[in-house]
Formats: sequence, C-alpha cells, structure tokens
Amino acid sequence: MTNPVAPQVDCEQQHPSIPVPDVLAAADFYTTKLGFRLGFTWGEPPTMAGVNLGDVQIFLRQGTPAPQGCTLHFVIGAADDLCEFQRARGVEIVEPLGDRPWGFRDYTVRDLHGYHLIFGQRIYNDGPPLLIERVDVPLRLERRLAAVLRDLAEYKRMSLSSCVEETLLHTFTPLGDGVASPHTKRDLRQIQHLMATHGIDYDSHGSYRFVESGER
Repeated sequence: MTNPVAPQVDCEQQHPSIPVPDVLAAADFYTTKLGFRLGFTWGEPPTMAGVNLGDVQIFLRQGTPAPQGCTLHFVIGAADDLCEFQRARGVEIVEPLGDRPWGFRDYTVRDLHGYHLIFGQRIYNDGPPLLIERVDVPLRLERRLAAVLRDLAEYKRMSLSSCVEETLLHTFTPLGDGVASPHTKRDLRQIQHLMATHGIDYDSHGSYRFVESGER
C-alpha cells in the first residue's frame, strides 16, 4: 500500500482557543486591558466569546485554564504603542519590550489566568551594515505630496532619504500580481490621514495629469 499524498489545502484563518472559567470576565480583560475588540459571545450565559486583534480572532471558551506550555504569538504593527497601552492599564509584562536576534521587536504579557501572550513587530535592520554612497538626485515633487512624504518619514522615525529608498525598493520588488509594499495597515491608515490633512484630492494616477503653474 502506497503512502497517501497530502492534499493541497488553503487555510484562510486560524483561531487559537483557550479555556477560561468566566468567559465574560476574560473577554472584558482582553478588550479593556489588552486592546482587543469583542467579536461575539455565544450562549446565555456565554460559554464562548471571540475577541479580535486586527484581523486575528481568538476564542475564549468555558473551561479550566491550562496555561502551562501555552503561548500565543501576535505579529502586529506597533509593538511600542500597544505595550504602553497595556502597561498603563496594569497588565503584567513578564518579558520587557526589546529587539530579538530572530528579527522581531516584542514583549510578553500574562493574562488574568496565566496565559502568556507575545506581541511583536518585524524589524528589518537585522544583518551586517550595507556600505553605500548616497548621491543627490534632482527631484521636484508636487507640494502636497512632498508634505505627506516628510510627515510619513517623521511618523516612521526615518530620514526622508531612507523613507524614499524603502518605498522605491519595495515597488521594484514583484509580489504576486503586483509589487511589495513597505507599509503596514497602520501605516496606510496614517497615510490616508496625512493625505486628507494636506488636501490631496487626486488618486494614484493623478501624476499623469500634473501640470506645473505657468506651464499652460
């Protein structure tokens, strides 16, 4: 008898599930202390709840807590901000925020039932330094777009040159049917805010119709 070949399976979602003695109390802790959003409760009284962090949902189900050997990992886009939010709400941080050699900036908390949760963001400055030479490039940008770029660089704690280089390198890299993006979902929300702040009223193809003052 030949060994069966594993089928090609696309997995769209994965939901960790942890037992807790009081579903509502656990859901309240996750939403008010850890920054999750309540997705649903099921039963009366509830015996299960779903809490969301971004697009990730975990289940809290009625049962006896079993935190030994159970750690939940979350890849997020703003580890420093979430850590400060949780610290201000009295969450126990058992591993302080720091850069790890495996390319993450993360920290670990303990929830009210002893489960460890690790929240971290990817960092991209791992590896040996790359010796480069920067050159001046004659460049003129639409005024409002330049303002967004300057504010974005400040928001990401980058120099203007580094922000432009990061953006160019990503748009030069194919990804699926498009190109890679250096921006997290949080970055993109901030970019939309900056564009509205600076009055950008054209879309991504607007540059094809740019006409400088005095050219007409």
